[in-house]
Parts: sequence; C-alpha cells; structure tokens
Amino acid sequence: MAALPTVEDALRIAVTGSIATDYLMTFPGRISEQLVPDQLERISLSFLVDELEVRRGGTGANIAFGLAQFGVRPVLVGAVGEDFDADYRSWLDRHGVDTHSVHVSDLRHTARFLCTTDDDQNQIASFYTGAMEEARFIELAPIADRLGGLDLVVVSPNDPTGMLRHTRECRDAGIDFVADPGQQIARMPGSDVRTLVDGASILVTNDYEKSLLERKTGWDDAEVLSRVGMRITTVGADGCLVDREGQDQLAVPTVQERRRTDPTGVGDGFRAGFLAALSWGLGVERCAQVGSLTATYVLEHVGTQEYGLERTSFLDRFTTAYGHDAGSELEGCLHVR
Repeated sequence: MAALPTVEDALRIAVTGSIATDYLMTFPGRISEQLVPDQLERISLSFLVDELEVRRGGTGANIAFGLAQFGVRPVLVGAVGEDFDADYRSWLDRHGVDTHSVHVSDLRHTARFLCTTDDDQNQIASFYTGAMEEARFIELAPIADRLGGLDLVVVSPNDPTGMLRHTRECRDAGIDFVADPGQQIARMPGSDVRTLVDGASILVTNDYEKSLLERKTGWDDAEVLSRVGMRITTVGADGCLVDREGQDQLAVPTVQERRRTDPTGVGDGFRAGFLAALSWGLGVERCAQVGSLTATYVLEHVGTQEYGLERTSFLDRFTTAYGHDAGSELEGCLHVR
C-alpha cells in the first residue's frame, strides 16, 4: 500500500460524497421514552418539534467546507439539482471550495436530509437521494487531469454505485483514498463494503459503524486493520481511537464544548480537521487533535457549515486541551482563513 505523499504545501484532495439541504428539527424530550417495547414491530410515531432550521449540508460538502476553513482548497465531487446553483454553489465557492467538478442533474433536485434531534442528542433522520444518484456517472480521471494529479480522494457516503466506482478508480490509478462509508454500510452488501475498505490509506467510522462493518464484511478487527493503512474510530464524547498494524492504539480525547447545540455533521468536522492537519505534514496524534477540536466547533452550532475558525482562538483552545507542546507544534503550520 502506498504511503501518503509528504508535501510542504496542502495535498490535492478531492472529496466525493453527498451534497444536500438539511432540515434540522428539535424535539423537547427523549425519543427513547416514546418507544413502547412490545410494539416495536409496528412503530407509528409523530413528533411535535419546536425548531426548524434549513441549512446547507451533505457529507461531502461538509468535509470540503471544513477543509477550506483551514486554507486547504478541496475539490468537491458530487451530484446536485439545478437548485444548487441558486445559492449553495456561491456559498462554497466563497468559502474556498472548488466546485467545478460538481455534476448538475437536469432531472432531479438536490438531496434532502431531514433530522429530528432530542434533548439527549439522539437523532431520527431520513435522506432523500434525489440527484445524488447521478454521482455514479462522475469520473475522477478528468478531475485529476485538471488539477495536475490527485494526492488523496475521500470516498464519503454517496450514491453506493458511485462510491464503488470512485474506490476502484483510486485503486486502479494508485491514488491514496480515505474509506468513509458511514451510513451506507447498512445499505450495501458485505461484498461491496469489502471493496470500499480494502486498500484504503485511512478507514474512518464511528464505533457503531465499526461493529456493523465487521459483521457485514465477515472480517474481525485484526483482518480489517491488515487491509488498511490506518483505522480511525470516533467514539462520541470519548473522542477517537487510532489503530495501525503493529503499533499501540492511540486514544485522543475530545475538547470540552462551550455549548452543545446540534450534533449533526460533527463527524464531518472531525474528518476535515484531521485531513487538513495531515496535509500540513503533522503526525497522526496532532491530526486527530485538530479533528477533535473542529468537531467541537460543529457541535456548538446549528447547521453543519455555520461555524467559523479564528486563528488565535483556535490555538488557545487547542493548547488548553492538549498542552503547550501540542499548541506550539500546531502554531507553526496552522492555516486558518
């Protein structure tokens, strides 16, 4: 497996994944208390919600936005409807995301994400695919030609056929890729999940997805680890775990939030921070720490792209959380817009 390139400037990163409009609602109570144990086979629930926020979202767009906050100029690769051009494209362009490789459908609207969050930060969500299905028609080779090559491709939740295509393209072209299958693990058969994972430079899941991935693939933890360069597992409020074959597990704690507003997109923020730090040549522990602080910024806002980063404040929070040595190392390479 090829090692990630060592470069002084930011890596040329393409982020493939969903681009969506988020409808975020809050339920003033606990979803778990509305479930009747002996009636779970025929659930019929309706929640009267207090808030509705309409925001820009989608996993691919969220990661790309986060990378751009750090001065990296990622290429967003995904499929949208014509409604994307009314506002969303200009928003991403203005914040430093390259949107030239976004495919616009003539037939379907941009995907929609509808999510209800309760007082315990538990969520129930639905996702309308819409134009995302056409991501399967996007080819990475012309994008690489336009940029003079690609150093890293993030394969995040998207049209499943598109995810498989992009993974195979990376493997065939010898391009390092991040396997971030997310919620699509539940939808895809084990053979497809194995295709998404095998040969990845980095595999990222949360702890629930980790268990589901192992069940779907039939591979235990050691087998999965033998097939990837690095395995990152986010564990909510407990931070993240980083595993590499033949090395001790690295545990990185979260950063204390100033307020807990909405957990939607927190994982995307982690990925963006981690990959930004990776592009600066920082070690894995620092990358995970930058990712964890970025995730906290997302948690503190409603909407997955509503946070902003300011250099002094970010460094102060980072140093408080992880120590003076960590802060000093980050200070020399932190690029915040």
